[in-house]
Amino acid sequence: MNADLRPVRTKAELALVDTFTAARPNLPGGKAVAQLRTIAFERFAAEGLPHARVEAWKYTDLRRFMREAKPLAGKPEAAAKERARDAGALLAGAGLRRVVIVDGKFAADLSDLADLDKGLSIQPMVDALVSDDLLRAQRLSPTMADDPMLSLNTALAADGVVIEISPGAVLTRPIHLVFVTTGESAAAVYIKSQVVIGSGARATVVETHEGPNGSDYQVNSALQLIVGDDAEVEHIKVTREGDAALHVGTLVTSVGARANFREFGFSVGGAVVRNQLFVRLAGEGTNAGIYGATLLAGRQHADTTLLVDHLAPNSQSREIFKSVVDDEACAVFQGKIAVRPGAQKTDAKMMARGLLLSDQAEVDCKPELEIFADDVQCGHGSTTGALDDQLKFYLMARGIPAKQAEALLIQAFVGEVVEAIAQDGVREALLNAMTTWLAERG
Repeated sequence: MNADLRPVRTKAELALVDTFTAARPNLPGGKAVAQLRTIAFERFAAEGLPHARVEAWKYTDLRRFMREAKPLAGKPEAAAKERARDAGALLAGAGLRRVVIVDGKFAADLSDLADLDKGLSIQPMVDALVSDDLLRAQRLSPTMADDPMLSLNTALAADGVVIEISPGAVLTRPIHLVFVTTGESAAAVYIKSQVVIGSGARATVVETHEGPNGSDYQVNSALQLIVGDDAEVEHIKVTREGDAALHVGTLVTSVGARANFREFGFSVGGAVVRNQLFVRLAGEGTNAGIYGATLLAGRQHADTTLLVDHLAPNSQSREIFKSVVDDEACAVFQGKIAVRPGAQKTDAKMMARGLLLSDQAEVDCKPELEIFADDVQCGHGSTTGALDDQLKFYLMARGIPAKQAEALLIQAFVGEVVEAIAQDGVREALLNAMTTWLAERG
């Protein structure tokens, strides 16, 4: 006799079923979108929250971290928008065009939508879904990434932003997507956005995520970035959530032929953060540089999981990630370079480095190669250790106090990847944010 084994659902998973059932009739979109949402939620429900026995989530057990599912955030009222007015202040002096999403809802009145560059279009995701069901439904669910939290995002996301940049357009100002959670009571925010960059276009897109300290709110954000042939694109994500927040962010990118794509992730906030990137280099002759820096203290947990998929020949990618971890915090890096059959002459290298500032700090690194072509140059590596005592002594011997000597060494360690940011204003702002983090550390 064969027993019918069914997984036992957690309290959070049961609450998510109730949430979707109650929200489904009011979620935007017609029949095509509604059907897609149902399929996505059924896929999520079949797998449940990812846990340690799921290889891609081995180090970030959401069944443990997400004990309950918060209720969906409501439409932001005037008071919430007023609290969000100064969001994104970290980059206030960088000359960016602000596009603000408050509690998961596009806020046109807080956004800078005047005098758009020729070829630039910005609209709420909710309008796109309602007006063009089938096309937007297909875009709503990227097929490249099979991930339960992305499926949950597809099922519940009600708004976000859709940005389209015409072929050959050159943006005079970078776009700043400001995602802010403002609720005084903890809630869950699901956001789906899309940026489509035409062939030969030039653009910089920055997204920042922030919220209040002391509130254990939850964010599930997804961005689909489509980069056309011969385009030059830089995407930067800054995660500065509140100190009790849970943040799951997914980037799904498809990059065309001969394009130059740069990606940078900077994470300093949040109690539990998972930033996952699925980068598909679909065209021949593509060049990608993917970098990241994570600064953690207390009992923070931050996970960066990356897949770089080389599908065409003569492409190049470089991945460098650095983590600085203090107290009892934990940083995770999982990176895979995949080279598909036919992607000959691929040149790909990945490196992850961790710096431990206390005996209780933890860094987990798992770089991988998966190669199905025989004429490639690929490599990966990982190092983790403490500050070099000899270098610290060298600085102290020249009259620099111990804490300042440590700060200088940490700045040099992280600065290598921050300097990879091409946009001057953003680069300087993040260097200042690193200095602030060091000062707060004492």
